[in-house]
Amino acid sequence: MNIKKLFTDSRAVSPVIGVILMVAITVILAAVIGTFVLGLGDQVSETAPQASFSFDYTNDSTNGDTLDITQESGDAIPASELTVTSTVDFNASSGGPTLKSHDFANFTGVSATDSVKSGTTVTALAPTAGDDIGAGIFRVVWTSQSGGSSATLQKWSGPRA
Repeated sequence: MNIKKLFTDSRAVSPVIGVILMVAITVILAAVIGTFVLGLGDQVSETAPQASFSFDYTNDSTNGDTLDITQESGDAIPASELTVTSTVDFNASSGGPTLKSHDFANFTGVSATDSVKSGTTVTALAPTAGDDIGAGIFRVVWTSQSGGSSATLQKWSGPRA
């Protein structure tokens, strides 16, 4: 056996490495194409926006409780993607329907084409003067435009929740 020839002979190395590289490239291309064909590529970009909301509760047995929800900082978010949900019924506008969930676009002063940004305030109203929205838990919920994902951006528990 010639030891010198063993170390200098490299004829079989190049074809083996070439086959391994071709298989690796094929697998990577198949994974990328499969991701976009199955629609997984669209969901990657649907991350929740970063925003901070503050809550200012006013207990008023004469005129009815109110809860002001203000975006303090963060990304501008389309009003059509934000919802306020609660464990108690409330109104988004004077004379509006009494529900446990209202889109931001239903609140007085906000339309569906608006962007909610720092300083934007909406007010949740007690349905009647005797109703206590301070007994509820309120959440500001973001839902992606496609409806494929959602996230709670902020939560507030009333003093009697």
